[in-house]
Amino acid sequence: MKRWLGPDQRFRSLFIALGLLAMTVAVFGSTVGHDFVNFDDTQYVTENPPVQRGLTWTGVRWAFTTFHASNWHPLTWLSHMLDVEFYGLRPAGHHLTNLLLHGGNVLLLFWVLRRMTGALWSSAGVAALFAVHPLHVESVAWVTERKDVLSTLFWLLTMWSYVRYTEQPSAQRYLTVAVVFAAGLLAKPMLVTLPFVLLLLDYWPLGRFQPGRWSVAGTHRHAWELMKEKLPLLALSAASCVMTYRAQHAEGATQMLGPLALPVRLENAAVTYVTYIGKLLWPHNLAVFYPHPGSTLPLWQVAGAGIALSGVTALVLLMGTRRPYLPVGWFWYLGTLVPVIGLVQVGLQAMADRYTYVPFIGLFIIIVWGASDLAAGWRHHQKVLGLMAGGALALCIAVSWRQVGHWRTSATLFEHALQATTDNYLAHDGLGSELARQGRLEEAERRYREALRIKPDFAEAHNNLGVLLAKQRKFEAAMAHFSEALRFGPHLVRIHSNMGLALAQQGKSADAVAQYMDAIRLAPDMADPYNNLGLVLAQQGRLDEAVHAFREALRLNPAFTQAHINLGLALAQQNKSTEAMAHFSQALAIDPSDEEAKGYLRALQSHR
Repeated sequence: MKRWLGPDQRFRSLFIALGLLAMTVAVFGSTVGHDFVNFDDTQYVTENPPVQRGLTWTGVRWAFTTFHASNWHPLTWLSHMLDVEFYGLRPAGHHLTNLLLHGGNVLLLFWVLRRMTGALWSSAGVAALFAVHPLHVESVAWVTERKDVLSTLFWLLTMWSYVRYTEQPSAQRYLTVAVVFAAGLLAKPMLVTLPFVLLLLDYWPLGRFQPGRWSVAGTHRHAWELMKEKLPLLALSAASCVMTYRAQHAEGATQMLGPLALPVRLENAAVTYVTYIGKLLWPHNLAVFYPHPGSTLPLWQVAGAGIALSGVTALVLLMGTRRPYLPVGWFWYLGTLVPVIGLVQVGLQAMADRYTYVPFIGLFIIIVWGASDLAAGWRHHQKVLGLMAGGALALCIAVSWRQVGHWRTSATLFEHALQATTDNYLAHDGLGSELARQGRLEEAERRYREALRIKPDFAEAHNNLGVLLAKQRKFEAAMAHFSEALRFGPHLVRIHSNMGLALAQQGKSADAVAQYMDAIRLAPDMADPYNNLGLVLAQQGRLDEAVHAFREALRLNPAFTQAHINLGLALAQQNKSTEAMAHFSQALAIDPSDEEAKGYLRALQSHR
């Protein structure tokens, strides 16, 4: 049966929804004034030609076929393109979309829980913790994590559709569940565990397992029948897993830390499960990146984590008959973290705040329903619960608001990460890149060298230091670092491109061309290597080939101002002045302040 709300409860629901939105905006509203950060925002948005062009049919095809950034998430790419279509490359609009999606997730979570359980205030409590918990800042304040907030929107819509299906099962309603679930997988493969979560919800609160208990559907089924019901969804999960593995293997993301033995990965996974719970209860020292400890975890930590996890699991199973929300919330937490807990190591991190965005819902359910049960026999228990909830939310809001501030710029983000963690080589490298962008080369070099002291095989830092040294015309040292970068990260396209640029500056044109061709082979959809190749070919007098290279760069990125200028110069050398002027004009249409394009255009016009 459906749980209809009376007028009084509908008013309360509306009041709660407005309060949830107000809290969300209070914590995250300032992100609209934040900048992009130089940690993945470049490869996702600001330096990603298919995204920079906005929403086009070519971009749609690219979104569904690319493994760019070691992921296959077409809907996420399309959402970034749509943002560019509306806002251009102004960061405010991109942050606003993340904020709106998070706000929508907060409301959906409240409404879904209320519909499933009928518990108005407990549902509101879970949604409130989800809205403002400090570990969720990363998912909302980071433009790159669009995939988190977007995929969770589909996760919650799938749950909503599933509840409607259980109320009145039909093929049409099941198809709706499957379609929405598939859309979520196209936004982020984290949803692969959702069919198992739906099985948990069948146990509680939907009550589809056990005769004699209240059931939304009004019928009860055996566990095997409920599992068979999920098989089409599990098939979609399996397909997503295959695509995800292909994407991460193709881009080298599964090899960044080298071959970590399975026992090492299991040890880190156990400790990470417990560490996340610690940060849920006491959210301190939060950082954009936590270095992986490798095989250095103390035995007592690993053993303690294993004992704690086993003990809690046994306890919730023992108490699950009387308090079914305990096993549901606990196994929600354990299960939804499996894809990102490091059993298959992807990337360099030991853990990440963003990975808790969905899994913490399970723990929030335990906390809120558990507190309600615990206080049920107390005098004035509603007032006590209200005070406890208010205090917890006030603390979360204060810590989250401060954490949001760390995401204001690249510099503030990495400076905070260095304060919150030790031996954070990625934060040193990221801060070095920001200092180099500001022209503070000596400080940047110190950061790069510190990153390499901590992690000598860090390809990114070798590459960045090579670029910095090449700018100072210290070519021998630069080439040494580029060589090391290629040894440790042969899949990184920009190393080949940067190495080619340094070789070209030394007059080694043939070697430079070889490096650019390697970059094009590894990333045929990137415009920069084509543009750089064209420059070297033009210097060699191979103008026809240079023109072809510049045209390829512009095919991939029509808004590439420098490629328009370079093509215009090459065409002018071929006495094609009309076409050359057209490209200088296009460069000015993209950037009216470009003095280089203005000068070349005036020079050609004066000679006509």
